[in-house]
Amino acid sequence: MECSYKTQNTCCREIRFNLDKNIVTNVEFLYGGCPGNLKALPRLVEGLTVEEIVSKLGDINCGNKGTSCAKELAKAVSYEYQKSKQTI
Repeated sequence: MECSYKTQNTCCREIRFNLDKNIVTNVEFLYGGCPGNLKALPRLVEGLTVEEIVSKLGDINCGNKGTSCAKELAKAVSYEYQKSKQTI
């Protein structure tokens, strides 16, 4: 399933990814952000489960924003996974 998530309070404005059951692939960060980080994160999370991503990235903050692109990815995959479970 292709997913798109509008981020909040980050430089990157949107995250797109594929979700197959609880496996995340093809992550893309769009419309802003730190280019190096946003190229590295998709490679690091490719093929991980939602739970693994939330565990690894869910508490990372960027400065004093209270969130980060990594944390927003964790929120996005968790949200879409929970939503997919409700439609089964």
